[in-house]
Amino acid sequence: MRGSEPIYTNQFSVTRYRKDLSDRERGMPGIFFSYELSPLMVKYAEKHNSFGHFATNCCSIIGGVFTVAGILAVLLNNSWEAIQRKAGGGQAQLTTI
Repeated sequence: MRGSEPIYTNQFSVTRYRKDLSDRERGMPGIFFSYELSPLMVKYAEKHNSFGHFATNCCSIIGGVFTVAGILAVLLNNSWEAIQRKAGGGQAQLTTI
């Protein structure tokens, strides 16, 4: 949009319908128009966010990625340990340092 000037437009739609008449049917040949008016207004406004809003969104996305990565790491680690225990005959293997 150019500044804050409103732009007024119209929208139209068309439906085409054709009916072929057989020998037994009768009808008036011609072109018929049917208008169905429905009032509708769409108001579109652009809003510019501040840099603080942008920085907050970036931090929340990064935090979400780290959270999901941590959850996946724990699930994979627990699954790997369960597979190792099962492969080792069910005995827990302890290592001492």
